[in-house]
Amino acid sequence: MFSLLNLQSLFGLLVIIAACWGLSENRRAFPWKLAIGAVAVQAGLVLALFAIPGSQSVLAAVTSAVDGLSLASAKGAQFVFGYLAGGDQPYSVDNPSALFTFAFNVLPLILVISALSALLWHWKVLKWITHGFGLLFQRTMGLGGASALAVAANIFLGMIESPIVIRAYLARLTRSELFLLMVVGLATVAGSTMVAYATILHDVLPNAAGHVLVASIVSAPAGVLLARIIIPEKPGQGGAHAEDGSDLKYDSAVDAIVKGTADGLMVVLNISAILIVFVALVALANVMLGGLWLFGDHVTVERVLGWVFMPVAWLTGVEWAEAGKAGWLLGVKLTLTEFVAFIELGKIPVGDMSERTRMLMTYALCGFANIGSVGITVTGLSVLVPDRREEVLGMVWKALFAGFLATLMTAAVVGALPAAVFA
Repeated sequence: MFSLLNLQSLFGLLVIIAACWGLSENRRAFPWKLAIGAVAVQAGLVLALFAIPGSQSVLAAVTSAVDGLSLASAKGAQFVFGYLAGGDQPYSVDNPSALFTFAFNVLPLILVISALSALLWHWKVLKWITHGFGLLFQRTMGLGGASALAVAANIFLGMIESPIVIRAYLARLTRSELFLLMVVGLATVAGSTMVAYATILHDVLPNAAGHVLVASIVSAPAGVLLARIIIPEKPGQGGAHAEDGSDLKYDSAVDAIVKGTADGLMVVLNISAILIVFVALVALANVMLGGLWLFGDHVTVERVLGWVFMPVAWLTGVEWAEAGKAGWLLGVKLTLTEFVAFIELGKIPVGDMSERTRMLMTYALCGFANIGSVGITVTGLSVLVPDRREEVLGMVWKALFAGFLATLMTAAVVGALPAAVFA
């Protein structure tokens, strides 16, 4: 049965689409068919993975796979770091929960998944899955072959690796197609970080691995739609064809593992550096704001973000009583990266947040749309297509806006579905 919260999410969905239409470069060219198709694809994928008979078995398999990867990564980390990574302790432990260390318990998982992703790409397993999703997006949303393939690759490879898949076609993409590639890159996450997020939420959200996987997949159509609304494709343009070949290649299985590990190491180093700097900056800002009081309490960055993004969180379908906490998480995602936001979401005790709000926030946070990713997007595309750097710079902030709203759109679509779907 539908409730007022479902209608609230539907209203939020309309507001999100209207906000992008307000920024459109051609408001008369609203893609009605694409809008219907994108929402239908999103809802269909969610229902297929949660509601159809046998889907729970698939979700259980995904959860088991994530647990297995976490266990295997822990073994490798314990071999290198010993008791610091949860190995045999040289002393008695009074508080086992204090043994969890982000650097030793989560970041090694990214290395393992990055290497495994490269290996599966070399063995053509991930390549065929990507081509399958690319064909789905091409048929249902009218994307060109190159754009469809890049959108599908974003789901598993990430915002920088996916353009490499179609590197030979980047120079020939239209402005609208290039913008679409940027938006979808910011609206989704890489497979390596996807598993890390599921691990963080494992103890506080049922089917956490399934929700994170679905979140990254269904945000891709949302990114496509919002990108097409803001910068519509001109008639007669677009549709660049992509051959079966790809610029992302490895010489052997060993080469894939080595290069995948090296790429994962760069991700780990970037995440570590960003977390240290941004968390320190927030702490510094809180010190500077320490003398200010409002409504009987200290003014902090967290409280300010909560106030600013409170109505935004409400639009996804969150109850107003929890919108402040949810809005704070959205603000953390935009300013401090989604990694910090997921860590904070995982810290909230089960009883302090409803399961619906936690689920919606999982979808709303699952994307690379944050201020730090703006620099990564510009740098990555400037290397791949240096002749279009000025064009990228002119669109990147619009891409951030659309990418951020794309994950909110996904949360709104999920929030509009009956609760029985996820039971």
